[in-house]
Amino acid sequence: MSVEQEQTERTIRCLVAKVGLDGHDRGAHVIARALRDAGFEVIYSGLHRAPDEVVQAAVQEDVDVVGISILSGAHNTLVPKILDGLREYDAFDDRLILVGGIVPDDDQEELRGQGVDEIFGPGASMEEMIDYIHENAPER
Repeated sequence: MSVEQEQTERTIRCLVAKVGLDGHDRGAHVIARALRDAGFEVIYSGLHRAPDEVVQAAVQEDVDVVGISILSGAHNTLVPKILDGLREYDAFDDRLILVGGIVPDDDQEELRGQGVDEIFGPGASMEEMIDYIHENAPER
């Protein structure tokens, strides 16, 4: 990539969201820092966000990537609410939707069918996630 291309390329904006009652945010902080170090602009939601708050943040901050960190097991309830909210605001199609956390294989298939682009479970590398975002973030 030439210097001119790098200077004109828009920075990818990522929302790292902790939804529901899940109070474990160390991993979200580590991911937010890794994304920032990789050159992304990162917005962190803070703990205990309602799905509507995540949707509002994604829309208001005009993010390219919504990363939902959830370890509570409530992914089948909370993630679809976020997806539906993004659709209501016509903000679904031009965003990459990622989920991180412990999601059983059967649930992963269902979430992907509802519109989640990728799920990163325990053991996924930061490099894998960063590469996935670079390769799949929407160009807007």
